[in-house]
Amino acid sequence: MHDTTQDGLPPFGLLGRTLGHSWSPRIHGVFGSTPYGLFECEPEDVDEFIRNGTWRGINVTIPYKRRAAELADVRTSRVERLGVANTLVRQQDGSILADNTDVLGFSWMLERFCMRELGATATQVLAAKKVLVLGSGGASQAVQASLEDLGAHVVVISRTGNQTYQTLAQRHADARLVVNTTPVGMYPNCPASPLTDEQLRELTNLVGVLDVVYNPERTGLCMAAERLGVPCESGLAMLVSQALYASRLFLGKDVDQGLVQTTENDIRLATRNVALIGMPGCGKTAAGKRLARSTSRPFVDLDDCFSLDHGMTPAECISSLGEGTFRAMETQTAATRCSESGLVIACGGGIVTQPRNYELLHQNATIVFLDRAIDELSSEDRPLSQTKGVERLAHERMGLYTSWADIHLPCTGSAAGDAEVIRSLLGI
Repeated sequence: MHDTTQDGLPPFGLLGRTLGHSWSPRIHGVFGSTPYGLFECEPEDVDEFIRNGTWRGINVTIPYKRRAAELADVRTSRVERLGVANTLVRQQDGSILADNTDVLGFSWMLERFCMRELGATATQVLAAKKVLVLGSGGASQAVQASLEDLGAHVVVISRTGNQTYQTLAQRHADARLVVNTTPVGMYPNCPASPLTDEQLRELTNLVGVLDVVYNPERTGLCMAAERLGVPCESGLAMLVSQALYASRLFLGKDVDQGLVQTTENDIRLATRNVALIGMPGCGKTAAGKRLARSTSRPFVDLDDCFSLDHGMTPAECISSLGEGTFRAMETQTAATRCSESGLVIACGGGIVTQPRNYELLHQNATIVFLDRAIDELSSEDRPLSQTKGVERLAHERMGLYTSWADIHLPCTGSAAGDAEVIRSLLGI
């Protein structure tokens, strides 16, 4: 296989208007459809690229899925049914085949979710049952098709029309499943949610929540479901499994379905942040730097970021503006940095005093509580430790550190030791 086509472009790739960072090249590298590039096109250039480009196989994302279906020479039954395509293959005779592997990808994710979380097949769980699909775009159409094939009663919820978010509880309290297909809550506008906790709570028959958004790892909707004890999953499995089906078309051969799970796990390990919390002076920064260096990850100290964002150190802000103002400004800094992926983040000691900060960390991170003995903590250059006293701060915060943490790590006695234990526990 040639590394590039005759016009110098990769033979495989993703077509869209604004692609930014995409995990698709990494995924297709595992499946063998490589080299895989990102093809950003303006609307006026799309027809030429699709019809006359020298690519072998491309995935298509918004806003070109409908046009991709229209420009193809051959359409699968899924594309004929939906009118949109996310996969194009140039066949040996030069003709273009259009397919929609989003349908297959969602079906794969849904089946695994039902078996793993509910102990039954998707058909057993959803046949003749009501499912709410949020949004009516291209992803929604694929999800609707998959659900209809199971015999589910699908209701599409939109901002306008007959079925809206305002009438959700009154009309659809009997819904069994909610699937979000809108971009609400997608990076960088996270952790927003298309539904409130109260709206979900009013769906009294709900057994699951799915979100096709895969970045962040835990979307605002999924975290709302977590708080209510409802099983949930965001869309990474759909992204990976639809790519597997696309790769099979690109390569003209089978690709092991077992690669979906391993690829999904690898991406989670690589992109999930490690957020260190704990008392001021417990060693979060020193351990974080060691961990970042040993794992080749960027290191972020939220106190340093605060200084960059606001032109003063946390200590200066607390002294001049008060702790309440500082906490609000600290949350702004955390919201920006914690939406990113693949970082090691050292948090300020008081990050846990604001409940809203938990979601900012939890959406994309494993939260590690570094627990150092109180008599080993320094209060130098730490105004709250000096004014309130370390013992009082510990009394106020220890329960919060414990409740927020995914991992509770008693400090080993050295930053290197702490970093090595964290790395071993997380498998990174």
